[in-house]
Amino acid sequence: MSKLKFTRRAVVAAATVLSLGAPVFAGGHQVVDSIHFLIPGGAGGGWDGTTRGTGEALTGAGLVGSASYENMSGGGGGKAIGYLIENADSQHGTLMVNSTPIVIRSLTGVFPHNFRDLTLVAGTIGDYAALVVGKDSPLNSMADLIAAYDSDPSGTAIGGGSVPGGMDHLVAAMVMEAAGKDALNVKYVAYDAGGKAMAALLSGEIAALSTGFSEAVALAQAGEVKILGVTSDARVDAYADAPTMKEQGIDTNFVNWRGFFAAPGLPADKLAAYQAALTKMYDTPEWEAVRSRNGWVNIHNSGAAFGSFLEEQEKAIGDLMKKLGFL
Repeated sequence: MSKLKFTRRAVVAAATVLSLGAPVFAGGHQVVDSIHFLIPGGAGGGWDGTTRGTGEALTGAGLVGSASYENMSGGGGGKAIGYLIENADSQHGTLMVNSTPIVIRSLTGVFPHNFRDLTLVAGTIGDYAALVVGKDSPLNSMADLIAAYDSDPSGTAIGGGSVPGGMDHLVAAMVMEAAGKDALNVKYVAYDAGGKAMAALLSGEIAALSTGFSEAVALAQAGEVKILGVTSDARVDAYADAPTMKEQGIDTNFVNWRGFFAAPGLPADKLAAYQAALTKMYDTPEWEAVRSRNGWVNIHNSGAAFGSFLEEQEKAIGDLMKKLGFL
């Protein structure tokens, strides 16, 4: 049995429990005039895709009048968090996307803030992880990647669009550990956002890329990559050609949540309006089109439920990272 099994399942179980609540409202009239979305990473990453997809659905369904977007990469997401906190009084019209890394990077001290320093709006989706290779790579399966690693561990680097010890690193380590390898020996190369990591993969700088499944699907459909394995229990309808890790004998699964935060001190009426817009979004065809296109899982937890979920994940992720030696 993999030494990661218990903690990994605790993470997934926490996400699954919170995915069971159905939306209360149906789509309808405009709830919020405008939202400025702050994206803590560069273009082409999971945060970018989640934010723009959410904005597309909210405006397309008429729930939000207009949406604008700002990419502010740096510090593994810490720059945007610090900006939102330091300029809180002028940012009441802003929602910032984040995900599991806000928990990881606070635990590792990459930045001094954590989710408790922000206004918790809502968790919105889950995204499985995947390992991919370039379209011209000689690797065609996880067995091929493992064989390449066994032959030349230091020359079989896996890259990702997050800092060392971050989400993409954690997934790569988790998968290799479940495949019977020592996760601490896996060479991980970090890039600032998925776009730069993808460029490194296509140039041959890295052998494989650890990324969100939604990003992998878009790249595979564009003919840029081959998906070696996805961390879901069963194949995902959005791209059923992608094999799971489990069907290749690697007993691991993982889902990464993504959600939205606001500046500290956000007025209660503004918070309620944001939460209502996101809740109503789930019942709209515009959202379903975005969700299915990206292979996302609906994980909706709002306000206090979001806080409880984050606290549970903080403990589960912390235990996992200690086992891997990241803490």
